[in-house]
Amino acid sequence: MSEKVSIKEIAAKANVSIATVSYVLNGTRNVRPKTKERVLRVIEELNYQPNDIAKSLKSKKTNTIGVIAEDVTVFNVPEIIDGINDYADGHDLHIVLTNLRLHKRVGHHYADVEAYRKYAANAVSDLMSKQVEGIIYVGIHPRDVTGLIDTRDKPIVYTYCYTQNDLSIQYNDEQAAYDSVCYLRDKGHRRIAVITGLMDSIPSRLRFNGYYKAVMEHQLPFEPQLIKVGDWGLDSGLRATKELLELAEPPTAVLVMNDVMAAGTLRAAWEKGIRVPEELSIIGFDNREFSDYLKPRLTTMDLPLHEMGYSSMRSLMRMVNGEPIEPVPMPACVMLERESVAPPNGVQTS
Repeated sequence: MSEKVSIKEIAAKANVSIATVSYVLNGTRNVRPKTKERVLRVIEELNYQPNDIAKSLKSKKTNTIGVIAEDVTVFNVPEIIDGINDYADGHDLHIVLTNLRLHKRVGHHYADVEAYRKYAANAVSDLMSKQVEGIIYVGIHPRDVTGLIDTRDKPIVYTYCYTQNDLSIQYNDEQAAYDSVCYLRDKGHRRIAVITGLMDSIPSRLRFNGYYKAVMEHQLPFEPQLIKVGDWGLDSGLRATKELLELAEPPTAVLVMNDVMAAGTLRAAWEKGIRVPEELSIIGFDNREFSDYLKPRLTTMDLPLHEMGYSSMRSLMRMVNGEPIEPVPMPACVMLERESVAPPNGVQTS
């Protein structure tokens, strides 16, 4: 039987009024047990499916949340959306997803807000027409997007980006870089280099802060020649690593601020005949899928993306339900120890 069966058809087959069927479906009035049993039997026979939209008009709640993803093809977004869906599945919520496709449209030019403002505005309008109760905005690069969209007083939570006035769920870049350097130091390394991403990037600055803090705290060498600036791409990791390996006193370990550049670091070491990890230890960032297939397998920092999505949804629903907004602690990154880190030659660790 079609899902489009109507209450009128149920009433006719059960030989009751439309109002009686409505009372049974909504539990708004008592119906005689025999009559109720007959109506329920017909509902089951016809495989009646309630109209969620009609129900929402009566209750004024749709249990529907809009998700604006800047680009679902970028590595961080799918896992965040999975966390959002995980929460939704456990709380009988519906998700409407809109993909802005920003990476294809503007590449890495995220600072040019005017180039994609209309796409974001259109996404909001589309979600509003679907009667969403709130919105989660999922970025593809951590940055300030204040003023990008107007949600018309609908609750909104940002993740992997932020605004000056709204709740945002982020992870702790600085702590992750700090922990990485401490991990290398505990392995016996002292000359620890760093390859950054573009320095106008918030993750680059925060990760560099963590590197600097650990180096200073443990009184490790802090020398300009151990700091190289990349652009997040493989070739920049390749170039920067070759420069490091040509130093009179090269580093024994390098923190690379993303796995793509770290792949370039591995290639540079191979081209120069440097063994990893015996002569050079490498830590990446992001836990990209390919990092587990490199040779050697890359030790890297795993971002708490699923947790960020889940936490974003939980916080948004507190806002939708008018509950107090609690401070959200930054989810921590987790070190995935694989095969690209070892103590430097001649150093024993406990």
